[in-house]
Amino acid sequence: MSDTLAGPDGALRCPWALSTEDYVAYHDEEWGRPVHGDDALYERLCLEAFQSGLSWITILRRRPGFRAAFAGFEIAKVATFTDSDKERLLADPGIIRNRAKIEATVANARVLADWAPGELDELIWSFAPDSTSRPAPKRLADVPAVTDESTALSKTLKKRGIRFVGPTTAYALMQACGLVNDHLADCTARRSAP
Repeated sequence: MSDTLAGPDGALRCPWALSTEDYVAYHDEEWGRPVHGDDALYERLCLEAFQSGLSWITILRRRPGFRAAFAGFEIAKVATFTDSDKERLLADPGIIRNRAKIEATVANARVLADWAPGELDELIWSFAPDSTSRPAPKRLADVPAVTDESTALSKTLKKRGIRFVGPTTAYALMQACGLVNDHLADCTARRSAP
């Protein structure tokens, strides 16, 4: 028995993907596909942190606002943000105006600005589990919220100075960036993922 549902086009998808057109596009084109590059991974890390306690659709719909507010998530640029930039962000209706999350986003950029090019990419991807080590999930209940790898990734990032990245956020990052493929077994996107 599978939890997949047929979308308007008849294709089977993970059920969470069918609630809005935004989710269908995100599910089919982004979620679970490999993401590389320090700035791209920093963006995903930040967005997953902002999502904590909220629905992903809230973040997804505000992603253009986040990108504009945080200089396209270019680590080098965000690392130079000042207190006045933080106040500007707290007044920006295009993003989630949470002081702790804004502070973490800037602080994390400052930490990452000191890393070697490619170091964030290499570190995150070093926690990708062997794809043959877990069977494809058939039901949503088969998809974990936390794994040993996400716990280890979270601990390593925190030890390296990265804030607002617990094991659940780390696992959501792993799912979103293709370190794991949690599309359900008979989901069309699973079969088309690299």
